Amino acid sequence: MLKALNCLDFRNMLLSGAQYLQENRSKIDELNVFPVPDGDTGTNMALTMNAGIQALMKYNGNKLAELCQVVSNGILSGARGNSGVILSQLIRGICQIVKEHETIPLKVFVKALENATALAYSTVHEPKEGTILTVARKMSECARQEIKNHKNYPSLMTAILQAGEQALSQTPELLPVLKEANVVDSGGMGLIIVWKGFLAAMQGEKLDTNNFLSMTSNDVSYGSNEEIVTLEIGDIRYGYCTEFFIINMHKKIAVQTAIEKLKAKLSQIGDSLICFGDEQLVKVHVHTANPGQVLSYALELGEVDKIKIENMLEQNRAFRANLERTRKEMGLLSVSSGKGFAAIFNDLLVDKIVEGGQTANPSTDDIVQAIKTINAKNIFILPNNKNIILACKQAKTLVQNKNLFVLSTTTIPEGIAAALYFDANCSVEENLAVMKKNIQNVVCGQVTRAVRNSNINGIVVRVGDYIGVDSNKVLVKGKTQEETVLALVQKLKKNAHENITLYYGEDIPLEDATNLQEKLAQEYSDCEVLCLEGGQAIYSYIVSLE
Repeated sequence: MLKALNCLDFRNMLLSGAQYLQENRSKIDELNVFPVPDGDTGTNMALTMNAGIQALMKYNGNKLAELCQVVSNGILSGARGNSGVILSQLIRGICQIVKEHETIPLKVFVKALENATALAYSTVHEPKEGTILTVARKMSECARQEIKNHKNYPSLMTAILQAGEQALSQTPELLPVLKEANVVDSGGMGLIIVWKGFLAAMQGEKLDTNNFLSMTSNDVSYGSNEEIVTLEIGDIRYGYCTEFFIINMHKKIAVQTAIEKLKAKLSQIGDSLICFGDEQLVKVHVHTANPGQVLSYALELGEVDKIKIENMLEQNRAFRANLERTRKEMGLLSVSSGKGFAAIFNDLLVDKIVEGGQTANPSTDDIVQAIKTINAKNIFILPNNKNIILACKQAKTLVQNKNLFVLSTTTIPEGIAAALYFDANCSVEENLAVMKKNIQNVVCGQVTRAVRNSNINGIVVRVGDYIGVDSNKVLVKGKTQEETVLALVQKLKKNAHENITLYYGEDIPLEDATNLQEKLAQEYSDCEVLCLEGGQAIYSYIVSLE
């Protein structure tokens, strides 16, 4: 029986965990607390795990330390949603420990699970029990307690999973909202499924790697120097991007053997190497400090043609000079879903909009890449969804040369309110104070249709019912969209509110929305009622009161 893991075993374990998660993502998505069609925990966790697998599939070595670093980098950049971010930290926590060893005996694996749990808990500002964190902690505690009773991996992992499943079954007792909805925590279930994949690999279950080939078949862009402009001049080891073809190969040479020898030589004097071809044509791309030597090696195979050598050092200097000329003091980044909302944020001069929302949480890397495009010293980030806040905060830890401020906006109307009062002529502190104040003034509700039967917040809901919800609970239900919107506004409206804004979704005709606007204006003559296109999916209407 398996008593220690080598690099191949660990690789297979990760692949199997990702495959199990991919196959069960829809089951996890269905474990949604609210009876609305926005369950996306399984999708987020699968996309997060797949990001690590994509990186792993590109690594052909057999060194555990290198494999762990590759997976850690990939899964961190690809983390999506709260559960996805936590899963990324759990995997990274395991890798932090096992990378220090050539093989992984049971005691090292137990230590790795404990480190993973600690790292995951440290990621969340206010950890809640009854979530994926609880399940992870119970499994790591079981591993420590049970290691003395088990001599091999399948046996110990079986015991760990039993503890995890027991912890998962208890999550409704720890989180009232789970108990009321009669479901277990979806993130915890996702973690159990990943660990079941680990066990399957430990038991020798064969993998179908075809699933992963499709995940890693992204087209490669040859010869692009775009990434070089973010480096410091002193960091550029190979300053010349060198591209060419080799044609009219010399006679009496074995071309494929010669290509392999050329690749070996070029790898010693450059990086970003691409070298492939046949008897007719060989394509070469390499970043090097000595283009002449590269060409000299190539001439040993045949003639060189269509030579292109670009000085990336000078490109870097010019780019950085332009950055300095155009840099501004403050910028705005917003997450948004729907063409109407995107147009509103553009009108409010938001610098960058990241597409995403309830069912399509952007990854940490999506947010990081968007931040990099904003040429500002200080950047305010508007997540506009409670499930995206953690990914934004994680992105903050990955960007070193800018001051990032994540405002805890949980709805798009909150983000609009913050952006509306942003003033580039004020200080960072003044903007933070004003935006936070106006976020607190916003009350928001959404209307959608129930996708399952439920009894939540004292309201009996059946599949197909129109329901009005806020960020925490179902507030009202109705027979029609119009009836539900009117009931929702009545539920949310306070005497202090002066403005009601109705954002209609992608499937709502303008005529229906304006008719509803008129009814609201008649009902609430003390308020200004606006009707704007949101273009959002899932929610037919989003209502904002201020």
